[in-house]
Amino acid sequence: MEIILTKDIKGLGYKNDIVDVKPGYGRNYLIPKGMAILANASNKKMKEEEIRQASHKAEKLKADAVELAGKIEALKLTLKTKVGESGKIFGAITTLQLADAINENGYDIDRKQVKIQGDVKTVGEFTAKVELHKEVFAEVTFIVEGE
Repeated sequence: MEIILTKDIKGLGYKNDIVDVKPGYGRNYLIPKGMAILANASNKKMKEEEIRQASHKAEKLKADAVELAGKIEALKLTLKTKVGESGKIFGAITTLQLADAINENGYDIDRKQVKIQGDVKTVGEFTAKVELHKEVFAEVTFIVEGE
């Protein structure tokens, strides 16, 4: 069953993508929840027109995301946390803590946009990816220090 997504759905596709899903998933979940519409000829034509009209807006959003990525990558973040004698921290550094540290510098980042590679359970320097746009990612480096 072909459907047109009306929202970004992780693991399936982005808004306005035409995807093929199993009929039950489309008919019983995606369409009733307003996440998708049936991909018939009239709906496809309507979505193509919407995409054409919104293309210049999307280009501006992408350009803004590229600019923001450059600013975020230039940040030097330091996160302070409680540390045991062996250099291990109590708990772990989470995406929420990292997003808050970025937001303290004047940027509006949601914790869902931040992906930390591996577990951060020791003191040291680490990297994380921030998804600013579906095609634009920023790598932020942060240092974990003991209090």
